[in-house]
Parts: sequence; structure tokens; C-alpha cells
Amino acid sequence: MIRTEKKPKEEVLEALSGAKRVFIVACGGCPVGAETGTQTDIEDWMCVLTENGIEVSGTLVVDFLCNKILTGTRLQRHAERLRGIDALCVSACGVGVQATAKLVDCLVVPLLNTVSMGGLQGLYPASERCGECGDCVLHLTGGICPITGCAKQLLNGPCGGSQNGMCEVDPQNRECAWDKIIKRLTELGRTDLLEKPLPPKAWKLPQLDTRRY
Repeated sequence: MIRTEKKPKEEVLEALSGAKRVFIVACGGCPVGAETGTQTDIEDWMCVLTENGIEVSGTLVVDFLCNKILTGTRLQRHAERLRGIDALCVSACGVGVQATAKLVDCLVVPLLNTVSMGGLQGLYPASERCGECGDCVLHLTGGICPITGCAKQLLNGPCGGSQNGMCEVDPQNRECAWDKIIKRLTELGRTDLLEKPLPPKAWKLPQLDTRRY
């Protein structure tokens, strides 16, 4: 089973620095089972955001955000409330956040950290992959994971080997994740996020023993 933990509210608020209006979308699947994405959790996030001067234009729960067809359909029904938002806050595993990011044209901010995928990569597996790092940075990379997307798991830009948007590890078939990240942030007008250095991952952080679940 996919296991997630709530991000510290301070981290989420920092990611939303400057944002005035947001929308919250939550996965009604795995996070609910992990007790990190219940209705109470969503209401708690609403309180945190509004208390810090951020308007929540609406909320939406989708059975499984990794199902992009379903998620896209449900988001379209809330087009008016989504219009003009500064960011989309997503309560889901890393796969759900990445899948949702492909459906919107604004910054996506994860509300959860994924600590174990339990052998899964979403119940509707596609190209999105989560590295289970326990410290999600998708809000800084345009919703594209540098851990699973980059062959070298680089966190602060491309290496010197990428050419024409392709990875030197497999230049015929593998796209450079950082080329995609830079293009995405450029489209969003948020290249300022590239100036924020990311520290090495703390892989020593305890991971869950998924055999218990």
C-alpha cells in the first residue's frame, strides 16, 4: 500500500509564498487509507491557508488522481474556480501530483511526502514514477520528478552530458528530465525557482516496512 505523510505546514506556506488564491485537489484513494488525505485533513489545510491570507477557491476529491482521464474530467467541472489561481495544492502521492501537474497550467504544490509506494506506481500506472524519497520537491520542479526522471538523480540542473534535450545515458530514447523541468518552469513563468538550491536527499530517513501493510 502507498504510504504518505503530511508535509510540514511551514514548507507548504513557503512554497506558496506570494500566492493569493489556490485550489485544493485530493486523492480519495491511497492517502485516505494512510490517514493523511481524509476530509478532516483537507479541512485542516484549508484552515492553515486561510489563516495565512491565502484564499481557497474550492476543493475536489478524485478517487485516484493517477487516473488522468478521470482527474481531467473532474477538474473541467471546476473550471470557473480554477481560473486565475496561483497554485494547485495536491494531496496525493508523488505519482498523483505528477499526473495532475500535466493537466493544469499553474504551479502544483504537494501537500504530502511519499515514504513508500508499496511496490506500486499508482493504481493507473503510466509514465509518472515516484522515488519515495520522503521529501517531495515537485513544487520546485514544475511537477516533474528529478529523482525518477534524471538517470543521475541530479537535483540542481542538468549535467554536462545532455544534448538537444536528450540524456547522455540513453540519447536515443531518454529525454533529459532537467531540460523538461526548465521548459515547464519557463512556461509557468517561474524560472525563479531554479535559483533555489536543493540539498542532497536524506536517504538515511527511516522508511516504512511495507510488509506490515
